[in-house]
Amino acid sequence: MYESYTRQSLPSKEYRELLGTAICVFNSNNAFIIENILMCDNNESWYKLMDKTCMPLQEKIKNIIFKDSNNKIYDQFKKICEMRNRIVHSFQCTYKNEQILATKDKQNKQFYITKEYLLDFIKKNEQLSDMLHNFRGF
Repeated sequence: MYESYTRQSLPSKEYRELLGTAICVFNSNNAFIIENILMCDNNESWYKLMDKTCMPLQEKIKNIIFKDSNNKIYDQFKKICEMRNRIVHSFQCTYKNEQILATKDKQNKQFYITKEYLLDFIKKNEQLSDMLHNFRGF
């Protein structure tokens, strides 16, 4: 598929919509994590936290906020960060005569980022958002 703003081949509009949604829900949760960190620790800085990548934020979650929450939020955020990394560090290819993203895991096994993968990622982010709302208490 092509658009007027680029000559490069693109995935379908539906796929790109899911991809954009996936990035937006992750970014929303990332900001929500930071909000919860700031709620628990007044010594933290929003400006510094916004520049942190997933790994340092995971450590903040583990050490500041969620040590008493059975690590469910930490585990969910870690899983989501791994999935997000596969999306962001992907490459475009042709799959079933359509443009789609593909990636590889840490064991170098390649796989396609299908619509189902994106929908699962979005769902996991929704679950994390619910957990964060419950943790915040309102």
